[in-house]
Amino acid sequence: MHLTIRPATLDEAPVLEGLIERSVRILQADDYTRAQMDGALGTVLGLDRQLIRDGTYLVAVREGRIVGCGGWSHRRTLFGADAVPMRDNAGLVPGVDAAKIRAFFIEPDCARQGIGTAILHACEAAAAAAGFTRFEMGATLTGVPLYARWGYVVLDRLSVPLPNGEDLAIVRMSKAVSA
Repeated sequence: MHLTIRPATLDEAPVLEGLIERSVRILQADDYTRAQMDGALGTVLGLDRQLIRDGTYLVAVREGRIVGCGGWSHRRTLFGADAVPMRDNAGLVPGVDAAKIRAFFIEPDCARQGIGTAILHACEAAAAAAGFTRFEMGATLTGVPLYARWGYVVLDRLSVPLPNGEDLAIVRMSKAVSA
């Protein structure tokens, strides 16, 4: 089936928020507890509208249905939704700083069909075209195998405090642009 990757629009935010919640609750259930998912949704895991406004948040569309989303950023924020407390919208310097790969979520019934890979490659190509020579991300435990498959290496492991008193394990990963 044909897959189209294109920039997300702000009008699609409600659809994306639903997709994100389904993705987290179903695909991440083996890696995080219900309490961790409850605390992370809308803060650490969720939609960052700044990426949409920047034109760097992408959706994968199959047969008219959004089946995945993810993006890249030229801003310092490593992960999180609109309400994440450690937000830093300062700009990154291409060729010096690493572009941030951000907020990948796939519809559960479409998982493991190459959608995440297609979005990842589109993000990497766009960031490289903007002059970035390295990529960095804060990956969920669920996402680590995908990113490792495409050359990302673990830099460190973070324990991110959540508003409900839980902590969420996030893995900081990095990759240099292939020559």
